[in-house]
Amino acid sequence: MTKPLVLGIAGGSGSGKSTVTQELIDRIGKDKVTLIEQDSYYKDQSQLPFEERMKTNYDHPLAFDDDLLMDHLRALKEGKTIEMPQYDYALHNRKQERIQVKPEKVIILEGILILAEASLRDLLDIKVYVDTDSDVRIIRRILRDIKERGRSLESVILQYMSTVRPAHLQFVEPSKRYADIIIPEGGYNKVAIDLLVAKIEAVLGED
Repeated sequence: MTKPLVLGIAGGSGSGKSTVTQELIDRIGKDKVTLIEQDSYYKDQSQLPFEERMKTNYDHPLAFDDDLLMDHLRALKEGKTIEMPQYDYALHNRKQERIQVKPEKVIILEGILILAEASLRDLLDIKVYVDTDSDVRIIRRILRDIKERGRSLESVILQYMSTVRPAHLQFVEPSKRYADIIIPEGGYNKVAIDLLVAKIEAVLGED
């Protein structure tokens, strides 16, 4: 097969990365897209007790297994199938089960810190940053964590102030400078989505 187009979608927690990603998949066609989420590549913490795993800063670059992620991206670009890890947010640890993932024409890598690491950026053909105001992002995170992850309002706010916000200011926000395309307000920016889809289709059409 022709070498896949690798698209990176970064941005802060609650910025709308997943909405942008889903819009692209819907527009391009799910049969043409392989989705890789950076969250799947949190480091295995089986050697730590549950209480210690709860203290991990999951918004810091050191929380991710970048070496495994880069190995998998290189394999997908070479047309190889990978065994992608899965993460259990309740146990704060990697699951034993893995998912078999095959490369398609477009590979989308989505995550908060994918533009912060130079070696990872070098594997991306198109780098996108979803830029959304902080008040909108924290509201979205609160709603998601309470509804989908069974968290309390207090715990979400404490985590946001202690780790999420500092990591965003130190690592995520500065990585915006490396983006080829910046999308304000995420998936609700239809003009930006249209332009990005047109660019992807143009690149695929050249193959």
